[in-house]
Formats: sequence, structure tokens, C-alpha cells
Amino acid sequence: MLDFMDLIQTAFSTATHWDPDNSYSALNLSSTSLLDFPTPRGLRMHLSSLSTPHFATSYTLGSLNVIDGSLSYLYSSVPLALSPSSTLDLRLLSPGYRQLLPPSPPTAAETLHAATLLYGRMFLPRGTLEALYLRRLSPAHQLRATAVSDAKLRHGGTILFTLQHDTAKYSSEYLYSSDVSLLGWRGLYNFAAPSTGEALGRLSAGAELYYGVLNKSAGMSTGLRYATLPSHPGIPLTMTLTLNPLMGHLSATYAVKAGKSLSLASRFEFNMYSYESDIVMGCEMWRPRGQGAEGVLKARIGQNGAVGLLWEGRVKELLFSVGGLVDFRRREGPVKVLGVEVAYSS
Repeated sequence: MLDFMDLIQTAFSTATHWDPDNSYSALNLSSTSLLDFPTPRGLRMHLSSLSTPHFATSYTLGSLNVIDGSLSYLYSSVPLALSPSSTLDLRLLSPGYRQLLPPSPPTAAETLHAATLLYGRMFLPRGTLEALYLRRLSPAHQLRATAVSDAKLRHGGTILFTLQHDTAKYSSEYLYSSDVSLLGWRGLYNFAAPSTGEALGRLSAGAELYYGVLNKSAGMSTGLRYATLPSHPGIPLTMTLTLNPLMGHLSATYAVKAGKSLSLASRFEFNMYSYESDIVMGCEMWRPRGQGAEGVLKARIGQNGAVGLLWEGRVKELLFSVGGLVDFRRREGPVKVLGVEVAYSS
């Protein structure tokens, strides 16, 4: 289940006409949503409110060995719209297969060029603070700064700056992190559609580079993605191939929307140095509102036999998630993790 503040940030991107999918970091979004969905741990309750179109609050209380929680506040300079939990579209709350659209140049009215979002969250009782500053600099540029303050971190915290540039044809991100003075770049290029006829698919290639100034370490990866567009007459599908040449890690994913209520995905990973491999398969099945409690069932199984299950739905005005991890090879018992989350927003 997406956090309420994540939904607000998605609403901010929609209001300012920014496409978060046109980024190298979103290359595997469809398969990740279907295969790496988080499962609840213990009991957790969320109470959130978009009190005005510009201000939102959220409170969380959880119990897993110890009682903990968090307080969140968010401000947006542009008015935002988000339905309450009683009418909120569950596909926004529980993303699955992501249908990509043809890339279009980012547009923003003059009043949105300086659109700003401020977000802060305090975790209790640890006292950890996290913050987000998001500002639209121009129709094609956006600045994002995230920070974490915690006594357990080196120097008491860290901050990450990201300058995003999107022209629809290609996108790039320039990053700097105060942790080990990390410098990074991410880029994604969308190949041109055929000059004749309507585009049926979208082929993209991207890469990322990182270098830590203090620890003198580097990292990189490259990737390809092909996704069908809504104009494609067949079933929607997305295929990706990513490679980390320094670590010798190769990953291939395949996701397909097999029906209106069914999506399937698989991922194969292989390391060229150790010859180790892994495969994960997953699916999601939606239950329409007219057939009782509206909701979605997600499941995944890995090569080691571990099974992840998650049910997310709505009962009247309450949203809930029930799930866990099951491993029948565990001597302590098959249930590894079990949890329930309940959320209400107005």
C-alpha cells in the first residue's frame, strides 16, 4: 500500500504536468510493482487528511515488538486534489502493471514554473527526521532535495540533491549525496517512432554512473526497455534487460497485462562471475467493486520456495492490507512475516 504522502507527491506531479515514468529509475517499474511489493509487518494504522488543497497531514501508529509511529506534514504551493479513502481509486494506492504512454514534452503554465512542495516526517520514538524539497524550475527542469537526520548516521545525517531534466525524447538526472561525496548521473533515451503509421511500442535505452569521491569507488548499469502503447492491438506487455558490468549482474524481466483484472510478471537474474542465478514469478488479480469487497490479491514465489502474499482492499471508508511471507523450509515455522495495515484519509 502506497503511503498517503506518496499519493500526494504523485498528485503534485500530475498537477505540475511532470512525467515520473520518463526516467531511468523507473525502467523496471512494472515488474518491481508485481514482484517486489512490500508486505505489512505487525499492526500499523494510518490517519491522514488533505485539510486544504495546499496542506496535508498524516499520522502513523505501529506495533512490532515496540510501539512506534510517525508524524508527517506536507505543503504544496499549487492546489492538489485527492479523493478520500472511501472513493480513492485503489489502482493508485496499489500500483501494478504500468501502462506507458507516448512521451510528450513537459508543459507547465507560467504560474507552475516555481511550483514547490515541502514535506517533513518525524519517526517516534527514535527521533529520526526526513525531509523533501521539490521545486519546478522550468517546464523541463525540476530540483529535488531529500535529507535524513539520525544520530546513528555518519555526521548525523545525509542529504541528496537531484536535478532532473526531461525533454520527452530523453531525460537526465544529476545527483550529489553528502554521504561519501557521491556524484551520479542517470539518463534515458526514447527511440523515435516509425515515420509512417501510428506508434505501437516504445523502445528506451538508459544508463547510470556513480562515483564516490571519498571512498574512490564507482558503479554503473545500463538497461533496455520495450513496452507496448495503448494503440497496440495485442495485450499490453513490458520487457526489460539491465546489466551491471562491474558486478557482472544481468537481469531480465517480463510483465504482461493478461486481462482486465490479471497481470503477470517474471524476473531472471544471473551473475557472470559467480554463476549464481535466481528467478521470481508473480501476479496480481483484481476483484471488481460489484463482486463484494473491492481489492487486489498479489502473490510471488522465488527460486528458494519463499512465497509472498498480499491482499489490499477497502471496506466502507477503511483501506486495509493483509499479507506476509511464507517459507515452508524454515524450522521455526512456515510463517516468516505477518502483518495488517489499516488506513483512513479524508
